Amino acid sequence: MKPIQRQLKIAEMIRRQGEASVDALAGHFGLSTETIRRDLAQLAETGKIQKIHGGARVARLQSEGSFAERLGRESDAKTAIAETLAGIIQPGETLFIDTGSTTLAAADRLARIPGLTIITNSARLADRLCQFGSDAAIYLLGGRYHEDNAETTGPLAIAQIAAFQADHAVLTVAAVDPEFGVTDASFEEAQVARAMVENARNVIILADSSKFGRRAAFSVCKCTNIGVLISDEALGWTHRELLTEAGVQVWCGNER
Repeated sequence: MKPIQRQLKIAEMIRRQGEASVDALAGHFGLSTETIRRDLAQLAETGKIQKIHGGARVARLQSEGSFAERLGRESDAKTAIAETLAGIIQPGETLFIDTGSTTLAAADRLARIPGLTIITNSARLADRLCQFGSDAAIYLLGGRYHEDNAETTGPLAIAQIAAFQADHAVLTVAAVDPEFGVTDASFEEAQVARAMVENARNVIILADSSKFGRRAAFSVCKCTNIGVLISDEALGWTHRELLTEAGVQVWCGNER
């Protein structure tokens, strides 16, 4: 049996049983525990399972803390992602931008690009762009207001998104998995992101390397819907290769 076939069977066993030990898997397949540990490490890297002491279990869905907590995480990676994004966006383009700590980190770079039209549900982003002197035409979507994220969501926001067509939907999400796609921990935010995807020519996902190999509860889009994914240099080669095979342009720091 080829390693990839064995790993698929291991992942299926763990899904059925909830978890499995290294010793039990080694006995089942008649292999050394070292080989099974390598299999589990590769499965964990792609998000199919979660490693635990002595074995593995079903991968847990990703949740997110408050907006203030997220602002302080992976700040260097977010800065690198923001700089890469600014190199992609051209003067005069129209952008959907959703709410997120990574998109907020890009505000000062985007403010330097002339002639943009920006449609967003993030009050913080709209305010930050103005603070940095952006000449962009900024459209703030209406809807139900959420104080923690300073964002709007719901049917009103989604209906307004349909009135625009954008060059890019620039989205920050909770999790990225090459098999299950892009997912979010908030039902309301995932709805807004899906509407932006449907009304944009190109989809740009901003996700630092900590978001990979994980799944959240609410689907945004499949990886085949992504045009460009921007991450940091710590993103593993397995994820890069799987995304590239799905037709995604992957940018990691200064690498492409």
